[in-house]
Amino acid sequence: MVQNYYRPSTLADALAAAQNGAVIAAGCTDLFAASQSQTMQGPVLDITGLAALRGVSQSAAGWRIGAATSWADIIAAKLPAAFAGLKQAAREVGSVQIQTSATIGGNLCNASPAADGVPALLVLEAQVELASAAGVRRLPLSAFLLGPRQTALAAGELLTAVLIPPVAGISGFAKLGARRYLVISIAMVAARLEVAAGKISHAALAVGACSAVAQRLPAQEAALVGLRLSGAAERLEPGLILPALAPIADIRADAAYRQTSAVVLLRRLLARLAEEAEQ
Repeated sequence: MVQNYYRPSTLADALAAAQNGAVIAAGCTDLFAASQSQTMQGPVLDITGLAALRGVSQSAAGWRIGAATSWADIIAAKLPAAFAGLKQAAREVGSVQIQTSATIGGNLCNASPAADGVPALLVLEAQVELASAAGVRRLPLSAFLLGPRQTALAAGELLTAVLIPPVAGISGFAKLGARRYLVISIAMVAARLEVAAGKISHAALAVGACSAVAQRLPAQEAALVGLRLSGAAERLEPGLILPALAPIADIRADAAYRQTSAVVLLRRLLARLAEEAEQ
C-alpha cells in the first residue's frame, strides 16, 4: 500500500506536487526493483497520466521525445536513419514487456552507467528539458548525468523531454553482455556518421558501461573525419579511445576486458555501418 499517492492529469499540477519531494513514478521498472521495503516511502507522484509527457514529435527545432515515452513507442516511431542506433538500443532494454513500460526519462534519471539509451542519445547531441514551478531549463545530456545514480535534477524539477536537434547521417548501436538478451552491458557503443562522397564528414562516437557515465570520444571522432567509410573501422586507434574511459572491475568483467571490448565493438559497429551503406 502506498501512502500519499497522487496521479495528476496536468503538468502544472504535477510540477506543483513535485515541490514536496515526491518519488516520481513512470514505468517503475527500476523504481520497484530499487525499493528496500514492501511499500514506497513518502509521497508518490505518478506521471503516467500526463499525455504531454508522452510521444515523439518533430519541428523546425528538431525532435522532442516526451520523458514518459516508452521504449516501445520509440521503436514504433517513424524516425530517420540517424535514429537507427537509438531504436537498436531501445530493443536491448530488457524484455518486450519492459520496453512497453519503461520510459526514456526513467532510463536517464536512474543514471546507471550501463543505461542502454545513453550512448545512442549522446551521439544524437541530445539535451534534456527540466521543468519546475519556477520555469524551464535545458541541459546537454552530458551535463545532466553526473555519475552513478547522480543527475543535475534539482529539487522540485521533473525531466519533461529529451530534445534532439536536426541531425543527419547513419547510426548504430552494439553491446556486449554475458548472454544475448536480458543482460546488463559489459560494454556498449553507439556511432553516428555523416558521409559525403564515400568519406566521413562528421563522426559522433560514444561508449557506455566503461566509465561512471557514458563518454563521447572527441579525439577519435576528429581522426575519422576525411577517411573513407569503407576503411574507417581499421583506422580506429585505441590511443584515441581508451584515455576517455575509466572502466571498473566487477562480477561481469575486469577493467582491461572492458577496454578491449569497447575498441572491438566500435570496430565491428563501423564495419557494419559501412557494409549497410553499400547495400
